[in-house]
Amino acid sequence: MKVKVYNQSAEEKGTIDLPDSIFGLKWNADLVHQVVESQRANSRRVIAHAKGRGEVRGGGRKPWRQKGTGRARHGSIRSPIWKGGGVTHGPLKEKNYKKKINKKMAKKALFTVLSAKSRDGEIVVLDTLMFEEPKTKHAAGMFGALKAVKSDITKKGNRALVLVQKMEDTIKRAMRNLPYASLDEARNLYALQTMQYKYLVFTKESIEHIK
Repeated sequence: MKVKVYNQSAEEKGTIDLPDSIFGLKWNADLVHQVVESQRANSRRVIAHAKGRGEVRGGGRKPWRQKGTGRARHGSIRSPIWKGGGVTHGPLKEKNYKKKINKKMAKKALFTVLSAKSRDGEIVVLDTLMFEEPKTKHAAGMFGALKAVKSDITKKGNRALVLVQKMEDTIKRAMRNLPYASLDEARNLYALQTMQYKYLVFTKESIEHIK
């Protein structure tokens, strides 16, 4: 599959051949769903934690004597049936949500998503990416020029992920304040991340790294 290559001014600079083994696979919804759900579970931060009756404060003393009061018997004011008591079967921070996924499955799911984006015209290839100064106006100017290729690339909600072979400080600082774009190295790309952005902006070097 051949796609056009642009410079930072959105001028055509030839074409590049994208391998069908990566950008020409058929859509496999079951595989992508399984891998994406696993990656979401593996990136989950377990924060929610409910205290049981042994963890809440107080409750060391029996609230009233066992017999003779006419009231129901209780051993602690921190029983789950009391207001302010412990929680029964609540969420625990010790719970493990991790899911195992095979490397071959994860890689094929990534290639499947890349293929879908390629068919939908959501991949942009740049011949190179560099800025003279680490200033946001340079990165914003590049995306302003790319609107001639993808008119909604800077539209709110249509976020773009720029993929480079190696992270450089100048590029990182120039792009970090753009609300519609993110930056990462091609080696870190995975299926869930790919689906969180509408457009993928590759450099020719990062395409070779993906190969």
